[in-house]
Amino acid sequence: MKRRQFIQKAALTSFTTLIGAEIVFGSNMPKDYQPLALQDPDPFKLFNLDKEMVVLNERPWNIEAKAHLLDDKVTPNDKMFIRNNGIIPKEIDDRKWTLTIDGESVIKSTSYTLTTLKSKFKAYSYQLTLECGGNGRSEFNPPAKGNQWTIGAVQCANWTGVRLKDLLEDAGIKSDAVYIGFHAADTHLSGDAGKEPISRGMPMAKALQNETLIAYKMNGNDIPLAHGFPLRLVAGGWPASVSGKWVQRISIRNIEHDGAKMKGMAYRVPRLPVAPGDKVKDEDMQIIESMPVKSIITYPKTGAIIPKEKSLKIRGHCWAGELQVKEMEYSIDYGATWHSCTLEKPINRLAWQHFSAKINFPKQGYYEVWARATDEKNISQPMLVPGWNPKGYLNNACHRIAVKTT
Repeated sequence: MKRRQFIQKAALTSFTTLIGAEIVFGSNMPKDYQPLALQDPDPFKLFNLDKEMVVLNERPWNIEAKAHLLDDKVTPNDKMFIRNNGIIPKEIDDRKWTLTIDGESVIKSTSYTLTTLKSKFKAYSYQLTLECGGNGRSEFNPPAKGNQWTIGAVQCANWTGVRLKDLLEDAGIKSDAVYIGFHAADTHLSGDAGKEPISRGMPMAKALQNETLIAYKMNGNDIPLAHGFPLRLVAGGWPASVSGKWVQRISIRNIEHDGAKMKGMAYRVPRLPVAPGDKVKDEDMQIIESMPVKSIITYPKTGAIIPKEKSLKIRGHCWAGELQVKEMEYSIDYGATWHSCTLEKPINRLAWQHFSAKINFPKQGYYEVWARATDEKNISQPMLVPGWNPKGYLNNACHRIAVKTT
């Protein structure tokens, strides 16, 4: 009895310390009960996020930025979207962490410690654009199932690590290799330890690109836990779901990878256009690879009010999956006329590009500033939501902000 009382008092003391206040009537708390204050963690403190970030889901965590939060040329940690499929690993000892390269098409299954990765292989750093395949899903009608992302599930951080191709070549690649798949340490929402929440991959051509990394640093420091500490696969320009977090194993496959979220409707779109709301057979869907051309106005914040006699300076970012953006334009008359923006080249391949422009308005009133990017293949963003698909992927409609002149 005394031991049980001691345990209860110790637990209450711990809870009080964590909550930061006395738990009144704590002695009446049922055995093994966890206070609500600890059941619902504050994501802004938990992940060190800007207070304007938007939480879409808590189980698993899915959090996006607002457009104006993405104004930095390199996305800072506190404004970076979080998209998870399972439960974030709780206990990670990076001193014991290993990455294994295996699969049907590996010549020799090989494991590497973090120390080995950092000492044996050359480190590379790239700014790489990662965008959730469902970014913009909230605009589809009829609504598509999934997190209702608006515009903020995109980021371009600076990633440092080893090239995946160097690891694959070190382990050896058989001639029949066609795909790689990743396997990670996060756990399924069901609690089933034998069930992976997500295990996606990419064709060998993408895996062997110079910019495809096994990263151990983000923006110059260890990758935050929410973004994949201690190792993350980073494949810029493709849906961010390909860039697996907490990676422990990469399998070289002689078939298209068949892991979790690789079949059915997951990260797939119809091969041919379909009517809104139509059902599509699995065999009529295709895997999303390079993301479409897109842009975002990050300054000013929508709702800006300016004197009519003053010009408005706008800026933002644009990207086009595996391609570059070759032209950036804006419109203030709902697309009737378009005007060129100043467009910067990417700092490296697969990084987003930055644009700016100065706008003069003809009279007082309400305006919308629309942004439109065009890629190297002369494909431009659609003015409105593109063709509907069952999962609400690849919405690359023109971003717009509201402006009032007085």
